[in-house]
Amino acid sequence: MNEPFRLLQITSRHAETPDILSFELRAQTGEALSRFEAGAHIDIEAGPGFIRQYSLLNDPAERDRYVIGVLKDPKSRGGSVAMHQLKIGDTVAIAGPRNHFPLHAGAAPSLLLAGGIGITPLLCMAQTLHRESKPFSLHYCVRSLQQAAFLSYLSEKPFFSSVSLHCDDGDDVQRLNLEAVLTAQPPDTHLYICGPAGFMDWCIETALRTGFPETQIHREYFKAAETAGQSDHAFDVELASSGKVFHIPSTASILSVLRDHGIEIPTSCETGVCGTCLTGVLGGTPDHRDVYLSAQERAANDIILPCCSRAISPRLILDL
Repeated sequence: MNEPFRLLQITSRHAETPDILSFELRAQTGEALSRFEAGAHIDIEAGPGFIRQYSLLNDPAERDRYVIGVLKDPKSRGGSVAMHQLKIGDTVAIAGPRNHFPLHAGAAPSLLLAGGIGITPLLCMAQTLHRESKPFSLHYCVRSLQQAAFLSYLSEKPFFSSVSLHCDDGDDVQRLNLEAVLTAQPPDTHLYICGPAGFMDWCIETALRTGFPETQIHREYFKAAETAGQSDHAFDVELASSGKVFHIPSTASILSVLRDHGIEIPTSCETGVCGTCLTGVLGGTPDHRDVYLSAQERAANDIILPCCSRAISPRLILDL
């Protein structure tokens, strides 16, 4: 990591669903926390070697606490399991907040599409949009009512009439007819999508098919797609500033090789989700493996996330 961590204390821990816990974090000495905007996340060192990103779900107007939701993922690499073992009174090291999923600055309507735990950053957005009197609607999709985290929290908000809940196991009439919702939106509406990869891909593909420009579609993935079966051949990386060339073997990332040679690039997730390590490409063709870049940005091939992406060409020239 490239940012100093500081300690916050867990002051509340609540089971939102059988698999999702919410945590309230405050400064031990009671001082105000760093400001954040809707869509922001913090990095948490949940345990040795477990640094994970969690979206802030509470109102950014609150300066005394951060609130996050953590899904206990059966496919987790250990971070969510470690978080679920924490108790009230424990301290955790955090860095941030940082924001790679901000609201559009204009006054255009917003459509928030949440799948499962993807409700967390959109909760924060809904509170901000309501406070700023900007039009929005929130569609929250879950497998069952039992898995609808933060529903009581939402129901207490003055904007609850703008929220629609869709349960996979419910009646057909309440299921999300996404195409109908999208076609009913004003043409300047901005979409904000967060949830499991399959849900997000469905939302994005449907939005594009119904005529939404990609510039009005905003998304945040929680993890990059699996790369099993993709070819991890070796290639070279040249640094434009010095002309130095580094060999990237099939078993290592660009980021790790450069780091081993004392070349630091700002990082956060190191899985291709957050965009912190975004680096310019001056030559060669990247093999994009992130979920951060848009299709248009990938096609331009002039930027890369070196934490996870590789090269199609024998050499990449990076703007470093």
